[in-house]
Amino acid sequence: MNQFANNNSKVRVIACGALAREILTVCDTNKLGHIDLTCLPAILHNHPEKIPDAVDKAILSAKAEGFENIFIAYADCGTGGLLDTVCEKHDVERIAGPHCYSFFWGNEAFEARDEDDIYTFFLTDFLARQFKAFMIDPLKLDKHPELIEMMFGRYKKLVYLEQLHDEELEQKARDAAHFLGLQYEKRVTGYGDLTPALTQLG
Repeated sequence: MNQFANNNSKVRVIACGALAREILTVCDTNKLGHIDLTCLPAILHNHPEKIPDAVDKAILSAKAEGFENIFIAYADCGTGGLLDTVCEKHDVERIAGPHCYSFFWGNEAFEARDEDDIYTFFLTDFLARQFKAFMIDPLKLDKHPELIEMMFGRYKKLVYLEQLHDEELEQKARDAAHFLGLQYEKRVTGYGDLTPALTQLG
């Protein structure tokens, strides 16, 4: 049963900072004024072991502020099920899927993907925009190019999952593929499962 059905009260959505722009767009487009968004730092994706504790603290903070309805806009995101343990502890729901490129593509479509996609590195709009800050700089790939083969050698192509068309952003995705030495491909996904996940919150 949907705990948010027929409930017009405010909903605190605790989200990954990498989804902020997309969530605000979905809320604006669908007039979801009852959603109160708070975002955790997107850089947590470089340390997924820290995500469950950060979400746990954010849930406790939301409850202390008086929110009864809370939704987690994170997929599992590399936590190995530990984020689900936090959600179960607080009896809250999260968006379905193993990671954001799965629910942007659509979880069903992602599960049915071709075998070749196992060897694919995915970019969302956010990661295309922040590729240098989130990939090149922290991993020092520009200073130690030998790490590119070590870390990305098993991939065959880079697939850019486009949420919103932007030629400049698409060029950044192409540049990322070139930097990693991967074949480039674009798939237009829009917001995928993110839109229905948010619109069902009341």
